[in-house]
Amino acid sequence: MSLNQTLEEMKQQLIAHSPAEVQAAMFRSIREQMASGVQYGLQEGQKAKGFTLKNPMGIPIHLYDELAKGPVVLTFYRGGWCPYCNAQLRAYQKVLPEIQALGARLIAVSPQSPDNTLSHQEKEQLQFEVLSDTNGLVAAFYNILYDVPPYMQEIMTNLFKLNLAEYNATERWILPIPSTFMIDESGIIRSAYVNPDFMKRLEPEDILDELRKL
Repeated sequence: MSLNQTLEEMKQQLIAHSPAEVQAAMFRSIREQMASGVQYGLQEGQKAKGFTLKNPMGIPIHLYDELAKGPVVLTFYRGGWCPYCNAQLRAYQKVLPEIQALGARLIAVSPQSPDNTLSHQEKEQLQFEVLSDTNGLVAAFYNILYDVPPYMQEIMTNLFKLNLAEYNATERWILPIPSTFMIDESGIIRSAYVNPDFMKRLEPEDILDELRKL
């Protein structure tokens, strides 16, 4: 089963078992972003924005230091609280040996606090860098950051008992649009997948196909 088939099953479970107001809010948020007319994300052929973020051990990771070693698959996800993100990262972990065999590195970035990043990494047994972009600055550099609308804040607080600002150790309710950028050694973005529908993600096989072209 492909990653997006798994995510589609999760979506159908959401529809079958969640309150109508939850579904309405989630799908409204997706529709509004898709209809906004905004071109999210850096585009193919653009220069990747450099950054330094810390991993769960507090070690700073520099994008261009990693690019000096080979291509980088840079993926932005919402957080360890998001089941769609967890499924995505597990699927990417499975193809990590193939990514590495192609000379590339995988880096995952989310706005969650370092403490939550560490617990999530341990739980999922991820063997690639998982970095904390607490204030969403790097996501903003890549033009994928947005403010969670008030109606979604209410749903997340009241029904899911999740205070996103507190979880991310920041003052704002912010999230990145799930995105994956393939960056070559010269720092050029060779492909970009940016989708406001957080229930869909780039397939692992598509990542491998793109890496083979580099």
